[in-house]
Amino acid sequence: MSVWDQRYASEEYQYGTVANDFLRQQAARLAPASRVLCLAEGEGRNGVFLARQGHRVTGVDASRVGLAKAQALARCQGVDLVTVVADLAAYEPGVAVWDAVVSVFAHLPPPVRRVLRPRVAAAVVPGGLLLLEHYHPRQLEYRTGGPPEVAMLTTLAELAEDFASWEVLHAFEGEREIHEGILHDGLSFVTQFVARKPTAAGRPVNPGGA
Repeated sequence: MSVWDQRYASEEYQYGTVANDFLRQQAARLAPASRVLCLAEGEGRNGVFLARQGHRVTGVDASRVGLAKAQALARCQGVDLVTVVADLAAYEPGVAVWDAVVSVFAHLPPPVRRVLRPRVAAAVVPGGLLLLEHYHPRQLEYRTGGPPEVAMLTTLAELAEDFASWEVLHAFEGEREIHEGILHDGLSFVTQFVARKPTAAGRPVNPGGA
C-alpha cells in the first residue's frame, strides 16, 4: 500500500469535505458546464464541489483508496464524478480536451512538473483556464501543511515561465489562513495562479466570470 493509500485509509477525510477556499473564490470564472480536470484529486472535495456547480469533472490521483472516498462523497452529494487512478508523472491528459485544469496542492518533484506542465498546457482548449494553488517555499517556515521538501513547492516566477504565453488573471504569493481537515490547518504561505490559454488569434474565448 502506498503512502497516500495509507493516509486515505482512515474513514475521516484528511483534508475535509469542503472545497478549497481559493477554488471556491475562483470558480465563477468557469463557463457553464465546463469540462474540468482536477489533478491530485485525492478524496474528492474539490471535484465534487465543481460537479455540484454543474461542471463535468474528472479527478485523477495515484491513490485508489483516495478516489474510492471521492466516489463515496460524490454519491453522498448526488453528483457524478469521473475518477482515474494514475501516476501524474505518466498521465496523458490529452490535447485540447479540457476547459479548465485545477491543481490544488498537487505538489510534485521538479522532474515531474517539467513533464506534466507542458502536457497540461496542451490539454487545455484555447481560451481555457488553469486554476492553481500550491504552497510556496516559504511555507516551510509555517509548518501548517504541505510537503517538507522545498523542491516540491512552487513560486509565481516558475509558473510565469512555464505558462509564459498565457494571460494571467490572478497571481498571488503570500499569507492566508487555511483550515482544511487535519493536515492543512493554520496560517500558511501560498502561491495562487489563474491564467487563460491564448487562442490562435490571441483573444480569449471563455470569459466565464473573469
